[in-house]
Formats: sequence, structure tokens, C-alpha cells
Amino acid sequence: MAGIADDADVVALLMRRHGDIRNLFDEVEKAGGEERRAAFRRLVRLLAVHETAEEEVVHPFTRTSVPDGEAVVEARLAEEREAKEVLSRLDGMDTDDPKFLPGLDALRKDVMAHARSEERYEFIHIRRSADKARLASMATALRAAEAMAPTHPHPGTESAAKNLTLGLVAAVIDRTRDAVRKAMGKDG
Repeated sequence: MAGIADDADVVALLMRRHGDIRNLFDEVEKAGGEERRAAFRRLVRLLAVHETAEEEVVHPFTRTSVPDGEAVVEARLAEEREAKEVLSRLDGMDTDDPKFLPGLDALRKDVMAHARSEERYEFIHIRRSADKARLASMATALRAAEAMAPTHPHPGTESAAKNLTLGLVAAVIDRTRDAVRKAMGKDG
């Protein structure tokens, strides 16, 4: 029953996604070989989808409904841009490369610091600024955005407008690339 309640509240849903991200970082670090590659593919996808959904649903609400919302969002977008750039570099690297794990560790630290900032400076204020119905409608919108989001990082598209303009094309390209990788046995 807790899962159903979580899905009806955008903040709880976002917090659960942050937990999923932490768990996937652990899985990638502990695995090796093909298992690490498969876990990393899932991590890349989750991070890309999660950030795009936040950019399309959460940040617009924060900009207009949270005190100093514009500054809060701009700080989060700067963090996201940096993380997307690192993720993009790692996404093009073999997970057996000796530089991969140090890069993953740096990414993890950046992503976790970003998640803490979202939780502290954005999510808490969303909960205070939105009633139950709005939290539920935002959760629905977040899940819809996740379903259509690109599955790989695209640095420079950190806004709802850019995601709507470029995101659909990127999502089609990403999902095609994912299907090809899977068909070729390169994805877990």
C-alpha cells in the first residue's frame, strides 16, 4: 500500500527515484564485466529520464510557486548540466576502462550532492506550496514525462522548453539506440 501512496505524491515519488539512483550506483560499483555494463546502462537511463522529468514538471512549478524559485531552479540546472557532461563522457567509455570507476565515483558525489540540494531547497518547498491534489497531478505528470524522456544525457537541454523542442527527437534516437544495443546483446 505504501507504493500506491508514494505514487500519488510527487515529492515521495522523487525521493524514491533518488533512492533507486543510489542503489544503482552501488550495483554498478560492486558488479564487474557484463553485469557492470548492464547496471550502468540502467543507471544512465534512470538519470537521464529522471532529470528530464524534473526539468519538465518540477522546475516550472518551483519557478512560479516557491519563494526565490527562479534562483533555486537555476542552481539545480547548473548542477544538472555538470552531471550530464560527466555522465555523457562515462556513457561513451567502456566500463572496464581503468578511468571508469574513478569517473563514476566523481559522478556519484556530484549526483548525490545535487539530490540533497533538491531535497533541501526544492522538494521541501514544493510540499509546502502544493496541496494534495497538486502533488498528485504533478506525480502523474512526472510519470508521463519519464515515459517519453530521452534515455541518455543531453547536456545543454536543461529546460522545459528545450526538452519539449529537442527532447522528443532525442528520445526517439535514444530509444532506437537502446533497442539496437539490446538486439545486439550489448545491453542488459
